[in-house]
Amino acid sequence: MDGLKLSVIVTTRNEAANIVASLRSFAKWRERGEVELIVVDNNSTDETKAMARECGARVFDRGPERSAQRNLGWREAKADWVLVLDADMIMPEATVEEMLGPKDADAYWIPEVRTGEGLRTRARNFERSFYDGTCIDALRLFRKSVLEAVGGYDETLIAGPEDWELDIRILATGAKCKVLKHNLVHNERQLTLKALLKKKAYYTKSFAAYKAKWPDHPSVRKQFSPWYRFVGVFTENGKWKRLLRHPGLALVMYFERVLVGLTYLVCR
Repeated sequence: MDGLKLSVIVTTRNEAANIVASLRSFAKWRERGEVELIVVDNNSTDETKAMARECGARVFDRGPERSAQRNLGWREAKADWVLVLDADMIMPEATVEEMLGPKDADAYWIPEVRTGEGLRTRARNFERSFYDGTCIDALRLFRKSVLEAVGGYDETLIAGPEDWELDIRILATGAKCKVLKHNLVHNERQLTLKALLKKKAYYTKSFAAYKAKWPDHPSVRKQFSPWYRFVGVFTENGKWKRLLRHPGLALVMYFERVLVGLTYLVCR
């Protein structure tokens, strides 16, 4: 694949409702031979794998968790650059073009815009915009050589902390990491507040192991610091001005943040 520039890794489990939209957002570049699609499934019982093959993806099966799926995916990648996505993520054309163009870093965080309507969606997008490039964010676009150098994701960690932990090891190598200019679209239209809290509760399963592995790391201290999660990340580097410009969004955002924080406390 002489013209291949990017390997897209999508992890799935019963994602028939999402996988086609995610993969089709790369269709034009796949047909040109610039992008390859790799889906790593985890024993889906719906039509996820068949749908992925119809979209031109190479399909694998691996479990038990997302970290193992991602490691298989990037190791199978044939391009020099690897993009790691969830099945409910869609890539706009401008973002794909940026990823295929010249790059001056070794790995990138990608801003997210969540789909949906109403005040809650606007507040969640407002919140997410504060995280770009911080220790709350997670790298998604990598030179494959960077993943090879650090060994990829820690498969003993599941659902959440494995992203943060990989960032720590990549940054420790001195790799240059930047925030991509353009965003991805995260399809969370069906994510109710109840579903969000359930998802966050699941993330707590590896918190103890993650903190034990990096007990004194400054990023880990920030990630689990109530002050940083509720104040610091929203006010550092002059970001506090945005809170003042959008007090209504800030109020809704903080209401949901408090519920998530209580969920972490109850489930840890």
